[in-house]
Order: sequence, then C-alpha cells, then structure tokens
Amino acid sequence: MSEFLYEYPVLWDWISFAVRWLHVITAIAWIGSSFYFIALDLGLVQRPGLPEGAYGEEWQVHGGGFYHIQKYLVAPPNLPEHLTWFKWESYVTWLSGFALLCVVYYAGAELYLIDVNVLDVSAPVAIGISVASIVFGWVIYDLLCKSPIGQNTTGLMLVLFAVLVAMAWGYTQVFTGRAALLHLGAFTATIMSANVAMIIIPNQKVVVADLKAGRTPDPKYGRIAKQRSLHNNYLTLPVIFLMLSNHYPLAFATQWNWLIAALVFLMGVTIRHWFNTVHARKGKPHWTWAATVALFLAVIWLSSLPRTDEVIEEASLAPVHQRFVDNAHFEAVSETIMGRCSMCHAAEPFWDGIAHAPKDVKLETEADIARHARDIYLQAGRSHAMPPGNITYVEPEERALFVAWYESAVAGGTKADEAGQ
Repeated sequence: MSEFLYEYPVLWDWISFAVRWLHVITAIAWIGSSFYFIALDLGLVQRPGLPEGAYGEEWQVHGGGFYHIQKYLVAPPNLPEHLTWFKWESYVTWLSGFALLCVVYYAGAELYLIDVNVLDVSAPVAIGISVASIVFGWVIYDLLCKSPIGQNTTGLMLVLFAVLVAMAWGYTQVFTGRAALLHLGAFTATIMSANVAMIIIPNQKVVVADLKAGRTPDPKYGRIAKQRSLHNNYLTLPVIFLMLSNHYPLAFATQWNWLIAALVFLMGVTIRHWFNTVHARKGKPHWTWAATVALFLAVIWLSSLPRTDEVIEEASLAPVHQRFVDNAHFEAVSETIMGRCSMCHAAEPFWDGIAHAPKDVKLETEADIARHARDIYLQAGRSHAMPPGNITYVEPEERALFVAWYESAVAGGTKADEAGQ
C-alpha cells in the first residue's frame, strides 16, 4: 500500500480529498440531525388536548411554512406506512472516516502513524494496535453502560471521562502526536456511531415490531436509546476538535497534547450544557461560557509550555524513504530546502510570526527531507501551495528540481546511476 502511495501521489491525494469531502458532508448531516432532535426533544411542551399517548409537541417555523411536531414515547396507535429512520448519516460518517484513516494513516504509517521516538514498531503492528484500540473503545463503553454504573448518569459520565483521558495519554505513548489525537477522535466517534447501529436503531425496531404484532412495547428500550443519544450529544463537539487537530501542531505536537484533549472534552460538556438548558427553557447558565473560556485559556497555556521530555537518537530511515536520500538530485534538493523552507519548518522557527513548524513538519535533516518527500513533491513541486504566497521566492527551476528528484527516486534512480552515465 505504501508503494502505491508514493508511486501515484497525485491520484492518492485526490482519493484522500474525495474521501475527506464525503466524510465532512456525511458528518454535517449526522451532526445536524443529532443537534436538531436533541433541541426538539428538550423543547417539547405538554399541552392540554394532546392525542392519546403523545408526550409533547412543538410548533416550529422554517422555509416559509409551519411545522406541528408531536412525540410519542412508545408510538401512536397506528403507524404510518412511511417511517423515516435517521441512521445512514451515522453509518456513512463512520465508514468514510475509517476509509480516511486507512488512506492517510495506514497507507502512510511510516510518516503519519509511527514515531520511532515514541514506539519503534512496524507498520502492521501499529495498524493492529490502532484497530484493536478502536474496537476496545466500544466494548468497554458498552459494558460500562450495561453495568450497575450505567444506572447513574452522572457517575457513568465521570467514569467515561476517566476512560477517555486514559486513552488520550495511552495513544501518545504509541503514535505520533498527530495520530494520537486523531485516534482519540476515532475512538470516540466509533462509540457514537455504534450507539446508533447497535443500540438506538435496534431498540427502535423492537418497538416497531411489537406495535405491528399488537404487543405493548417495553418503555426501557426508549430509555436506553435516549441515554446513548445524550452521550452522543455531549461527545460531538470534542470529536470535531480532535478531527481538526491534525492541522494545528499546537494541539497535537506539544508534550501535554493528551491533557489538552481531556480539557476539550470538558469544553464540549460546558458548551452543550448551555444549549441543552436553553432549548429546555430552563434559563441561561452563563457560567458555562466563563468555564469554557477558562478551559480554553488553560489549553493555550499548556500548548505554550516548553517540552521537557527527552528525544532518543533518530532511527535509520525505512527503505521507502532511503531512496530519496540516495537519489542523484538529493544534494541540490537539500540545499534548496535549507534555503527556502527550513526557516519555518524547524524545531525552533526563526521566521517572524511562526511559533511552531507548520503541521509539525520539520525539514532540518536529511532524514526529515526524505520522510516528507511526498509532501514536498505535492506542496512545492506539483503545486505552489508552499511556501505561502511564494514568500521565500522559490524559482520555477527549483520546483522542477523537486519534481525530478521525487519522480526519479520513485522510479529507482540513484547517485550511482548518475555516476555511471
């Protein structure tokens, strides 16, 4: 898979873009419907004259018309022929997210998933840990919900928070900082999607089947589904942060990235508590915004602390990267990178206004340049994305050099080949 990633970088980048586009679209649909129904549920009003079995109703205006919505905790006496199920938004969001995980982190494991200074493992082992941890997340969460702890909403949330913090720290002991936060997001999103697929929809189908058979449905199925839906509601905002975090090294590439992630989960709770309280017409708890700002300031402070953890000696390059060092163009490319890029892409950037290497991409050593050869080719060779606005004046000939270097290295060209010509 990694060979395909390097041999067809343009095609692979477009595949990544397409899958990411699908993932964002379906996530918008899922989150939108989730937020809407939570707000609708909290805003229901019990008025005189409701039909038998109706729990509450809500009047809404949108798109030039009025909507009269009624909720039945079990079901109305007669079900309509057409019943809309809100499930595919969740399923496709998870499937596209996992596909994106495969395209970026599994196919590019040597660069994006594995950090030899954290844990020196092979790509198959790292991928195995990734998949196992995601499955473990759902299993432990589901067991907790079904245990006696699950009967206490507050107690369950505290235990779940402890699990998420432990996983945040654990991921940073295995993967790159970027992959660690991304995996915490995947870990949480899997719980959310599995809630829909394994609990909420099956419970609703049991209720529908009972009604069609003339049986009285057990209200417990609705209570269980509502609990899982509430969890999804509070987890949504942190998951969005974690999915965006790979673009911001101050979030993922600092020593306290796991603690930053933990505080973001708390921010998700305070923000959603405000909206849930307002939608339920129970006032406006302004303290939640003060708490959110305080948590955010703590996140900023943690991201600014200097690293104190030690970094071991850099391991040798993998063969997939070594060929870029062995290529005949490498010396010229290295000189160009040092003169045009390394002032920003460094452990301590000395370009005014740059506090941290963009996306934590450092280009200070031969190994750095070789590992990021594909990014250099796409960002500064095939496109002019880097440097922004061509601020360091990369010449057309230099961009052509990046292209020639990458393509000849992938084709197998070496310094020895040039010497023999």
